This record gives sequence, C-alpha cells and structure tokens, in this order.
Amino acid sequence: MANVNVNRSVEDAFYRYKMPRIIAKVEGKGNGIKTVIANMVDVAKALSRPPTYPTKYFGCELGAQTQFDTKNDRYIVNGSHDSAKLQDLLDGFIKRFVLCQECENPETNLTVLPKKGIILMRCIACGHQGNIDMRHKLTTFILKNPPDVDPTSSTPSKKDKKEKRREKKGSKGETVNGDTVDGPEPVCEKVHSKKKSQAEEEEDDVDWGEDTSEAAVQQRMGELSSAAKVMTISDDLEKSQQERVDLFYAFVKVAKKENNKIFGADKEKVIVMEAERLEIKDKAPMVLAELLYDDNILIEIPKYRSLFLRFTTLNPKAQKYLLGGFEQLVGVVYKNELMPKVPHILKKFYDCDILDEEILIEWDKKASKKYVSKEVSKEIHAKAAPIIKWLMEAEEESSEEEEEEIEVVYANNENAGIKTIPSEMSKKGGDAGESDDDDLNIEDI
Repeated sequence: MANVNVNRSVEDAFYRYKMPRIIAKVEGKGNGIKTVIANMVDVAKALSRPPTYPTKYFGCELGAQTQFDTKNDRYIVNGSHDSAKLQDLLDGFIKRFVLCQECENPETNLTVLPKKGIILMRCIACGHQGNIDMRHKLTTFILKNPPDVDPTSSTPSKKDKKEKRREKKGSKGETVNGDTVDGPEPVCEKVHSKKKSQAEEEEDDVDWGEDTSEAAVQQRMGELSSAAKVMTISDDLEKSQQERVDLFYAFVKVAKKENNKIFGADKEKVIVMEAERLEIKDKAPMVLAELLYDDNILIEIPKYRSLFLRFTTLNPKAQKYLLGGFEQLVGVVYKNELMPKVPHILKKFYDCDILDEEILIEWDKKASKKYVSKEVSKEIHAKAAPIIKWLMEAEEESSEEEEEEIEVVYANNENAGIKTIPSEMSKKGGDAGESDDDDLNIEDI
C-alpha cells in the first residue's frame, strides 16, 4: 500500500519523511473481538519509536486494552477499529510525541528522566530541546518503559536459572562416593566459555538466598522508594498548590546542597522544567528568594540573575510573588540587616531587569498584609519611598520629552507644509499662522 507523509498536514508529494499506511485486521467475534495492526513494526520504524508506544496510545485514546507479542510482531487493540480511524489517531501521537515543537521535523529522540518524571524531546535537525506535555496517559507508560527498554522482554524463570547452575556444576565434575571427579571438557565448550559475556557469568553465579543484613535491607528500601516515586510522580498535579510548592522547595533545596546544582544553563532549565511540571512557575520566584537570598542579597541578586530572569521576564505575576518573598526576607528573616537597605535592594532588582518599573510603582500603591504584618509592610514601603520617587520622576521626564507635537499643514496647491510646534507654545495659545517662515517645504528637501 502507498506510503503517506509522516506529518499529514504537509501536502508536498516530495516530502522526504514517509510512513506506511496502517493495516488493521479485525479478528474474533463477540466479546473476544480485537484489532491486529499487521504492520505496526514498519510504521513505528518510520517514526523512530518503539511499536508499543503508538499501540498503547491507541488504547489510551479508545479506552481499550492492548496486547504486545514482540516475538510474532503482533500488536493488538481490543475491539473493532478500522484502518482510517487508527490512522487519524496516529496523527495525534505523531504531533505529541514525534514532531519537533519548533520546526515540526520528525527527526527527534526521546530522553526519559524517570526520577524527575520528565520526558525530553530533542530535535536532531534544529537542535531544539523541550519537555513533552505530561498530561497524557501515555507518558506514564513511557516513564516506566523508556525507548531503549523492551517492556515485553521476559526475565529468565527460576527453573531456567537453576538448570544453568546445575549445568555449570556438572561441567566442573561429578561426585562419586563423596569425591569429585573432574571430567574432560570438550574443546567446543572451552571455546564457548571464553566467548561467554561477563553478564552471563554474573547471572550464573546469582545467589537466590536473600541477604537479611541491615545494609541490604536499607538498600532494598531505597530501591523501593525510588520505584514508588516513579509510580506516583504523575499524581503530583492532583495535590494542592501548597503541597506542590513544598515539593518544589524540597527539589531546589536538594539541588543547592548537592554539588551546588544551581549554576549553569542546563541546571537552570531543569529547575524551570520542575516548576512547569508542578504548574507553579508564577510562585517559584518566592520560593527561590527564600532559598537563595540572605543578608548578602545585594551580592546575590546579580549572582542568581539569569535563573530569576527565566521566571520573571514578561511575567507580572512572578514579579509580584518575588516582591512577596522580598517582603518576608526584609520584614521577618533579616529585618535588622536588610530594612535600612530596602531602596538599594529594589534598585538592584530594577537594574538587573528582574523587576519592571511598572510593577514596582503598582506595588507601592498599597501596603498589604499578605506576606507580613500591616505595620511591617508600611515600614517597608516607607523605606522604599526614595526609589519609587526616583522611578516616577524618571517616568515623568521621559513623558515630557515626548510631548513635542508635530503638525502637518495641507495646502490647496502642490506644496505641503510641515512645521513643529513646541508644547509650551501650544499651551500659551500661540498662533500657528505667525510661524509661516519656519514651514518646511517638501520641495526644498
């Protein structure tokens, strides 16, 4: 059957990225009816994704169970579904999990970070890297089954491993009357044993007795905790906003303590992605202010400037929450040290482009008891008066410079006069007709 474009919104017949059309075959009757996607392996290969991903996606969208038989290349969705319907559903999968968010090129790779509950998509064509929307149910399946892991691979049974161990003991020798007699080892087995991989040798030597020492128990509990985090990480969005803020607080606190994982573009992006995942990006600056600023805030504002800019740039809400964190630092935590420095701190925020002029002026209009007491808030606003006055005067000066008016005089003849009238003359009611000598004739240009 003819191929179709991977991105079917592209109608170019010479589009280089092609994939086979889905071939669906309905099998069974009644409650046992199911749809087998005969060429799912070929379709998935064209998309550079495991065939289990689109099959599971169909199940999520259709509310049906799915089955994988990788040995026989059978990928099944319960129920009766025609090829056209599945092809349309596949377009949604391609848009979410294949096409680049920037250039819509399908040459992308997925990177799964199960501990953080994030799936990154990197485009080989344009180099763009972004995180996938984690609200779809398929993301839970991808977190548990990264692209390089086969979810249907079966582990060897205990019986098979016991047989391997028995064969290994038999190759060493047989026991006769309590004595071990070494038997001759065939040459082919010697060669085969040399080629045996290290992983297989370690598997043969597995001790199936469970270690009950304290260290082993703690190790197993740690592994269980990490696995539990992976299973429940998708439930974070169901928690209250305050609980999600607390999760972000703990995340940044660990990142600060462990190897100082704050500086650098890559580490800053991880912090931003965590805030976006928990849907608290607006409140994040207040948390960061509490964790990263102390009584040396004038030095630390430029130090962490790039991180805060990722949250506050063109985001008035984030700037207001940052001012809330600033009030808590100045009015509660470091009141004696920072209260006299309030105008200098706000000036530093302004100079570093972290806080905008409009936000500061709006903040000064009303003292709030949202973050500190009313009295403390009024004290902070009183200390901030000089910087607010400076900002308002600068705004007035810039507006006065723009008050110069330009009047265009249209004459009945071919010449059009353009003249400039200063604002002071217009206020005094100066007659425009008296300044005809100052008119600029277009033909003189």
